Amino acid sequence: MLPALKLLRAGPRLRPGPALADRLSRCHGGARKPRVAPDPAPGPSPRRDRAGVGAGESSEAEVSLDVVSPEVKTELDFDRAIRAEFTDQLKLLKKRFLDHLVGPEGRPMTEVLLENAKVVWRFRGPGDLDRWTVTSDKTVGGRSEAFLKMGRNNQSALLYGTLNTEVPRDGQTRYSGYCAMISGIPRGFLDKKESYDWSSFNTLYLRVRGDGRPWMVNIREDTDLFHRRHLMYSYFMFTRGGPYWQEVKIPFSKFFLSSHGKVRDGQFRLLADKVATVGFTLADKVNGPFFLEIDFIGVFHDPAHVEEFAYENTEVLCPRL
Repeated sequence: MLPALKLLRAGPRLRPGPALADRLSRCHGGARKPRVAPDPAPGPSPRRDRAGVGAGESSEAEVSLDVVSPEVKTELDFDRAIRAEFTDQLKLLKKRFLDHLVGPEGRPMTEVLLENAKVVWRFRGPGDLDRWTVTSDKTVGGRSEAFLKMGRNNQSALLYGTLNTEVPRDGQTRYSGYCAMISGIPRGFLDKKESYDWSSFNTLYLRVRGDGRPWMVNIREDTDLFHRRHLMYSYFMFTRGGPYWQEVKIPFSKFFLSSHGKVRDGQFRLLADKVATVGFTLADKVNGPFFLEIDFIGVFHDPAHVEEFAYENTEVLCPRL
């Protein structure tokens, strides 16, 4: 028997880590997560009228609760959890070797190098939402709310909620009123942090449908430096409102550098081969409901776009030049 298994069995006070705890919750059968569907309202829903895209018609649940009877004793199967985690890690290692030998996603390398467009995120089921995180100013005591669920017919992701710019009365917070949706950092073998390589593309491509509010599209680079973890590249996305979809194309050269919500004087180009996360932020200081429906997020190469960087730099502003 492995030494790690002996420790897990011998020490009753040892607690599994987050990854193993998540694996254990999937393996044991004592606790279930039933989906709680909201009660149908007798009249028209204000959020449904505002969105106009069937936000209240989705059969998917918006809340999941852990309901475990106190009389039922949950038995944790450590051996099964470790075997399942070990199997998943071997699959990730196999995929990593095949990507180097054959090509990414099993395609030939020549096909990957010559492709002009690529869909990175497509929302076609509840599992696609697990790769995203929704946050708001509630983390600092605000009153804004944001939710994420599948749209009509499970063909899109619907981000909706209410924006509230009321500043919490804690004596510390000065600004409030934002909601955001952020993609998860890609992970590889042994939970190693990875990044997206978009060096063969020059434009971010989105198909969205909104309510006329302006959004901020954010891109973070993959970095382990502490003083650069607050840096972010951003650009504006203006939704038209109405029932029609719009295709948004933002060149990488247009993204400007900001830190802690403020635009930096010294601007640097976005490193397209070190992309860690992509996100959307709403902070237009207008109280009320909002929604943003996303079909897919991808990248493509526009041969007509030859601009390398849209902002001027000098040695005074950028000592690295």
